[in-house]
Amino acid sequence: MTITAVAERHAEGVPGITQDARANVSFARQSILNRDNMLCAFELKLYQAPVAETREAAEVTDSERPKPGPSAAERFIQAVLQQDVRAALANHPGYLPVTRELLFDEAIRSLPAERFMLELPPDIVADDTLIARLVELHGRRYRFVIDNVAQADETFARLLPYADAVKIDMNRIPQAVLPKFASVLKSAGKLLIAQGVESQEVFEQALNLGFDRFQGYYFANPQGAAARKVSAPRHALLNLLQLLGGEPTVAQLEAELKLNPVLVMHLMRLANSSGLAMGRKVTTLREAINATGTNRIARWTQLLLYADGRKVALEDDPLLQLAATRARFMELAVERLPEAGRDETDAAFLTGVFSFVDSVFGGSLEHTLNVLALSKPIRDAILLREGALGKLLTLVEALERGAWSDIESACSTLDGVQVSDIAQMGLVAAAWAGTADRSAEATGLERIED
Repeated sequence: MTITAVAERHAEGVPGITQDARANVSFARQSILNRDNMLCAFELKLYQAPVAETREAAEVTDSERPKPGPSAAERFIQAVLQQDVRAALANHPGYLPVTRELLFDEAIRSLPAERFMLELPPDIVADDTLIARLVELHGRRYRFVIDNVAQADETFARLLPYADAVKIDMNRIPQAVLPKFASVLKSAGKLLIAQGVESQEVFEQALNLGFDRFQGYYFANPQGAAARKVSAPRHALLNLLQLLGGEPTVAQLEAELKLNPVLVMHLMRLANSSGLAMGRKVTTLREAINATGTNRIARWTQLLLYADGRKVALEDDPLLQLAATRARFMELAVERLPEAGRDETDAAFLTGVFSFVDSVFGGSLEHTLNVLALSKPIRDAILLREGALGKLLTLVEALERGAWSDIESACSTLDGVQVSDIAQMGLVAAAWAGTADRSAEATGLERIED
């Protein structure tokens, strides 16, 4: 029997949807990877809905107006510091776009300097007053990134001495100047971030030029996962998934798992986590299967398909985190669709988790889905973006890009669902993905070896 998303959030200690509507600010997050292709930070993609003052509000007299509350900057900072945003960052630094007005508001000092890199827009007015403010904030240990750089203009030149990092738009900067530009910036000691990295070729170009960080979804594309060989452990996971799809007995599961010692180790630790243990330590494989349940074993196995084989924390694996976040979002969002029933939460999770399984196995996505024997609604959602699940899959892909106009358009077709709802479900899903590993007491687990 499927547990509802709300009940699971409480059971697993995952933050809920707690956004303060007065802030009028929503966020999506986008992965930033290091040179080892591991997560090292997230950019917060900002959405601020327009607020139209009503005629009734405009006609209120001064004596009738309520006392002024927090300033716009204070509400913005409060939104950044809300529990769901903090949890979605999963202990990684956040890259936060800022405006000139925000930089001059004292509310910015509420931001913990060690947790955020402040992104300066390339068209900010870089006069002497701004430079003085950057120097002051830098003295308080705030760090700055020049964002969306495509050329070295006068504004860039003025900001550069006070920036710790430069984010270069790989799709807009002239290719002829890129090598020299990168070399000069590296010589100046700047952290170089490649923005808009959507293919393995662009990643390798930036890597060879000495870039330190990479932002984009190249790692989720088949060509970006060339090193993810379909190893024996992954085939074992696939065999286990096929077995789980047929309502196996405990004896059948036990026999399959015994062929894979690494999987047994994962399962024993999962079963002994605080949320699953039966009041005592689980010591046998049969007890672990009974304590965990086939539904949780299946979900855990589905996500482990994306683990890339290195002995690092699962929360730092970009593909696994993307798959887990997408699957959880689908599960949360399906309950908001009038044409989708609660019984479809499992189908929604499966749609999310297998929507880019070709990045692991390579070859045709359709062929891989056939091997997994997924139902027709799930296959049609992934391959054709059809049905309620297809609509949600398109929506979560827009959220991953921070494509707010696409999300607005999609929300116009969803009864009672606002952009802020979508963004907040995305944060809740990200928080779940980042804490699922720790909730199973799995920090430092051996990874699936390739």
